[in-house]
Amino acid sequence: MSALEKDSEQKKNEAKQAGEIFLQELSRKPSNDSSFFSKLWSAIQIPFLAIFSGLFLGALIIVFTSPDVYEAFSKGLGTGLKAVFSVVGNAYGALFAGAFGSPSKIMEALRTGEKIDRVFKPISQSLVETTPYLLSGLALALGFRAVVFNVGGEGQIYVGGTAAAFVGFAFADLPRAIHLPLSVLVGIIAGGIWGFIPGWLKAKTGSHEVINTIMLNYIALRLVEFLLTGPMTKAGSGGMPISNSVQESAKIPLIFKKPLTLHWGFLFALLMAVLIWFFLFKTKWGFNLQMAGANKHAAKYAGLNIGIWTVLGMTISGALNGLCGANQVLGVTYTMGLGVSAGYGFDSIALALLANNNPLGCILSALLFGLLRTGSRNMMSNTGIPLDIVSIVQAFILMFIAAPAIIRTVYHLRAKKTQAPAAVNVSGWGGK
Repeated sequence: MSALEKDSEQKKNEAKQAGEIFLQELSRKPSNDSSFFSKLWSAIQIPFLAIFSGLFLGALIIVFTSPDVYEAFSKGLGTGLKAVFSVVGNAYGALFAGAFGSPSKIMEALRTGEKIDRVFKPISQSLVETTPYLLSGLALALGFRAVVFNVGGEGQIYVGGTAAAFVGFAFADLPRAIHLPLSVLVGIIAGGIWGFIPGWLKAKTGSHEVINTIMLNYIALRLVEFLLTGPMTKAGSGGMPISNSVQESAKIPLIFKKPLTLHWGFLFALLMAVLIWFFLFKTKWGFNLQMAGANKHAAKYAGLNIGIWTVLGMTISGALNGLCGANQVLGVTYTMGLGVSAGYGFDSIALALLANNNPLGCILSALLFGLLRTGSRNMMSNTGIPLDIVSIVQAFILMFIAAPAIIRTVYHLRAKKTQAPAAVNVSGWGGK
């Protein structure tokens, strides 16, 4: 047997061995030695402590940037400490009230039955803000599960929103039962196409999806800007990059009457989270999608076409971002503009990591981000503390999630004992 044949035979044996071990690990049932609460705490301790640590460091920044604190310390240590607790308490109190509403006003409204819609407006707006975070977070979580790093969320959101807006205002006299689903579907398809491009390039040419998706963000933004200042510009807008308003039949209906702004898109996003979870963990297609990205040797051993599953992962991820853009246009702004996305495509990276790339975990992560964004506006208006503090808190949370060793060191937590077979070669994003 020649050296070439021996090398080929060795590679086949290694691939077969890797595939067998990988499949055994995936099918191995978890140990039942630990109690339910022990398992629960083990699963949430890093995200919980990361959030707590982010809020704590945010409080320190608020204190160190507050002139009132320095002035109070000049009068004495006791006065200074009182000022510290007062500044932090007022800031996070305003943040909480802006996100959930005032507890005293809610209790009063429930007791008297008056102004109920007004006292629940903050939480309603928080859930509206949660919706795009959830959809874009699902896109990134699915991408990470397929081991494709989709940094093109912003571009996919803009493309999906623009396509949905065009169908929403260009087609008149359509019943809502046709017009609304059609507008949403076109937005999903547009986002899917924008995700398909880098997926196809990676599968066929080996080019890295991170570079391609970043470049496609710029292409999408310039394309949308051209459309909004040209063919799709609103009549009489004075050159402003904004489209016509979508038809009433294309708008996502509100769940409650105004001033509550919560729309049915929120419940649809929750449904999507459940469906994506079911797809990933309860179907063979989801299993194949994850295996094709996590271990190419095992996937080839199982007879999977790596290229097809790579393209599929990027396409579904892009479609979810396109759905996010359609949701914003049809349920919130009712028109397409360059400000339709407040950085959802980039924030979703932190959101998916916080959720450990679990679609159901994305619900809680998105709720956190939505509450922070809504509450930060009230914090700024009542205390003068800038919105950037919330962005800093989110950055700290991302850092602690991405580097859990920091949390384990600070809080003296024991790392989990994991046994990773040396024969399994995990390649791609996050693989070592």
